This record gives sequence, C-alpha cells and structure tokens, in this order.
Amino acid sequence: MFRGRFEHTIDLKGRISIPSKFRDILLDKYDERLIITNNYDGCLVAYPFKEWQIVEEKASKLPTLKKEAADFLRFFISGATECPIDKLGRILVPSVLREHAKLEKDIVLVGTLKQVEIWAKTRWELIIARAQKNVDDAREVLAGLGL
Repeated sequence: MFRGRFEHTIDLKGRISIPSKFRDILLDKYDERLIITNNYDGCLVAYPFKEWQIVEEKASKLPTLKKEAADFLRFFISGATECPIDKLGRILVPSVLREHAKLEKDIVLVGTLKQVEIWAKTRWELIIARAQKNVDDAREVLAGLGL
C-alpha cells in the first residue's frame, strides 16, 4: 500500500522522480508500469498497472448511455496514459496531463493506498488546508465507518 507524501520537482521535460519508497512497493508487489490519468480534484492519479486493470474492468460495466458514465469515461479513462519508470526511477508525464494538474515545478506525490496522487504543491497546500478546516466533519464520517 502506498502511504506518505513526498515533495519533489518536475523537470522541464516533464519528468518526475518516483520516491524510492513507492518504487520499492511497485517492484515488490507490481511491476514498473504506471497508468496516469486526470483526477476530478485537479491532480493526477497514478495506478500500478495491476490496479488499473481493476478500474478498467469496473468501468467496462458502466452503462455508457448514461450521461454520467459517458462523462466519466471521456474524462478519466480517455486521459489514461502508460508511463513506465525509467532506469533512473523517473516517469515522463505527458504535457496534456501536466497542464490539467498545473504541474510546473514544485510537486507533491501522495500515497493513497492503492494509487499515488501527483499534485502541484500550491494546489496540495489548498487541499490540505481545506481538509484540516473540515476535520470535525471527517471525524464523524470516519466514526460512522468504524474507524
């Protein structure tokens, strides 16, 4: 499982170094292929290939005549790109995905169990501030789930 957050930079060519902790998980449990796509929260999400296959399997069962399902497929699935990790532990993020997430220099990679989110640092700081502000609401929801 991916957990923790790591601050990095993205280079001018759009390459990101994957934290060694995350690479170790990929090599131990998965392989070196990541599928990266858009996220509705304004970041990117990177799935190990094995986890992405589960997403695709579930998505393939959506009723495509429903507007919400079609919108999801157009946005989330169509943005998916395989980004293999190179020998230096980096991935190349396509420009269209970098633009969507506003990745320019400072970024944060966030482990969220079965996937990794990739945030522009300025957006991440806003999301964390909002989460801290709403901590009481989150506690109630989590207590209702037995956590």
